[in-house]
Amino acid sequence: MPVEIKSFDIVRLGLATQDEIDNSIKKTAKRLKKEGVISSYRDSTDLFMITQRSNDDCYFLDAKTRLCTVYEKRPDTCRDFPTRVGTRVTFCPYKRK
Repeated sequence: MPVEIKSFDIVRLGLATQDEIDNSIKKTAKRLKKEGVISSYRDSTDLFMITQRSNDDCYFLDAKTRLCTVYEKRPDTCRDFPTRVGTRVTFCPYKRK
């Protein structure tokens, strides 16, 4: 499932500093896209889309252990999952495919 995160999540993950975000969020997005961490940034919503691997795994998911490599610093989207997705507690829209 694609994961969209806010700029404060970028700072929490240690991918950029708050000063860098405040100075030019578009330059930060361009740098992160070039590094392959994000796939896109939408200025109108302030949302960054984390890059997915070719098998649709999250960029931060370890391929061997299948564990999150940034669990302690994970974005709010991941922290709140699945409570903000769907109406059922264990509902996952990705499983409907």
